[in-house]
Amino acid sequence: MKTVLITGANKGIGFETARQLAQQGNFVYIGSRDIANGRKAADTLKAAGITNVAAIQIDVTDIGSIRSAKETLSAQSGVLDVLINNSGIAGEQPQQLADGSMENLRHLFDTNFFGAVQTTQVLLPLLKRSAAPAIINVSSEVGSLTMHSAPDRRANWGNYSAYGATKTALNAFTVILANELRAQNITVNSVTPGYTATDLNAFKGFKTVEEGARPIVQLALSTDRTITGKFFQDGGEVHW
Repeated sequence: MKTVLITGANKGIGFETARQLAQQGNFVYIGSRDIANGRKAADTLKAAGITNVAAIQIDVTDIGSIRSAKETLSAQSGVLDVLINNSGIAGEQPQQLADGSMENLRHLFDTNFFGAVQTTQVLLPLLKRSAAPAIINVSSEVGSLTMHSAPDRRANWGNYSAYGATKTALNAFTVILANELRAQNITVNSVTPGYTATDLNAFKGFKTVEEGARPIVQLALSTDRTITGKFFQDGGEVHW
């Protein structure tokens, strides 16, 4: 049984990832900025017979909140096997980089990038206590520079320029951190759920949350310690 923390897990892909991982016998901490929402999510799973879950308050933009979550995890489990940096926001529209709001861009980076970095930094000591620690950053194809440069780039991607930039930065964090932690046997990977119907995109995605969570769950359960510094989607790797 692995001990897993998923940030932003009270709804959407995070919640479904928690459900699938807990269903397979792992203990999952449902990270939520609002603890009431986290407890409601945990209670929903418990009502369905999935009892190996617990809500934990964590706001990835608040270093005090992250440190408090670390203390809770340390007292309750003493170790963290898998950290899934799932918290993310879509930002406001429009968000073109040529003339978009700098306030919106900074807000996006604060959650989608800096939030993941500081959460990882604070929780790293607990991960180092694990025999097989893993860090998973939930990214997006919109963060792929290769796909942005392709002639068949999706036309609507221009609507998510600022959001995409945060995911490109998150992918860079994945590669660099994987190199830094390689000798310590800590794997670090990015994974995209794909265009999944959640409130992040007003439920316009063509994948279900069950489908979107699948590659995240597969990566979290992987026992191959050589897989690190990669970017995955359902069915294989994504070009950076």
